[in-house]
Amino acid sequence: MAIKDFLGTEFRWFVGVVEGRQDPQYAGRVQVRCLGYHTSDKAKLPTADLPWASVMHPTISSGISGLGYSPSFMVEGTWVFGYFRDTEFQDPVVMFTMPGKPTELAGDTGFYDPNKVYPKYKDEPDTNRLAVGLSTSPHLSLELRKAVRIIGIPTADFNETGAADSSIIEASDGDTFDQPEIPAKPVYPFNHVYESESGHIMEYDDTADNERIHQRHRTGTSYEIDKDGSQVEIIKNDHYTFVSGKRQAQITGKSDLTIGGRHKLFINKDGQTNNHYDIQIGPNANINIQVDKGNINLVTVDGKINVNSGGDYNVKVGGNYTINVAGNKAETIEGTKTSNTTGAVIHRGATIDLNP
Repeated sequence: MAIKDFLGTEFRWFVGVVEGRQDPQYAGRVQVRCLGYHTSDKAKLPTADLPWASVMHPTISSGISGLGYSPSFMVEGTWVFGYFRDTEFQDPVVMFTMPGKPTELAGDTGFYDPNKVYPKYKDEPDTNRLAVGLSTSPHLSLELRKAVRIIGIPTADFNETGAADSSIIEASDGDTFDQPEIPAKPVYPFNHVYESESGHIMEYDDTADNERIHQRHRTGTSYEIDKDGSQVEIIKNDHYTFVSGKRQAQITGKSDLTIGGRHKLFINKDGQTNNHYDIQIGPNANINIQVDKGNINLVTVDGKINVNSGGDYNVKVGGNYTINVAGNKAETIEGTKTSNTTGAVIHRGATIDLNP
């Protein structure tokens, strides 16, 4: 065998277009139609007969046994540069992709995406629109984010009312809050974008004074961190969190929770000791509970209900006040007791002692 036939003695390069990527060996290979080597006439050379090209990757992208990033992200219609490892031009290797500025959409001949999906646009660069950041060619996902921004979410509104001692229970007026405005204001070339073909997106934006991170599922579920470090999470469907250890959180500002459905809280599911549900309110604040239409039910299955009031204990009842005691009732009053009843007063008992 002549020395010219050995691998590496001659660099036989090519420029071509990816027309297939359904590798039967699942090795990340692609089928490439090479300029100058292959005809554009699909009747003479169908896409299915194009040779399979191995793909070179940076060492961080893909390695052995599924490690790294795989398969290569080249869709049909992608322009590539590579070389042939053999003298018969049947063993191509793709070295790089070659983004450009398409001047036409896919056609019916070779050197085009046979599925006619790519390129999506013509007369604009292959650089992602989110990275380019021009208002004249906005990215659809960004426009949708602006259009469906959530605003006017109400918070709890506690009404002012009178107490039993004629004092006033002050209102805690509700208000509304909005999803912050979409902070995306990228300037080329500082926004680094990854987008998959179904529409999943990652952005690492280094635009001066507007640095942010954004990750988004095609359905709209996403999180975004703005230049000040504020984070917005949007969950378009259900949200599950499973923690095997403990969870602790600190909120130094305010917190509002508005729920459209039910809310259940189950404490001490395993029945261990000292797993209490503790609520502590700091000085100069109240606990306000208001049911607009419904009941407040407080039940202990096996245990006592203890109420200790450090000040007055006022109860105002708009209807009847019924107490049903299965055992004894005891009252200890250190001061006087006054009862004012506009109707009849009835006492029944086996023995009634007024001055025992």
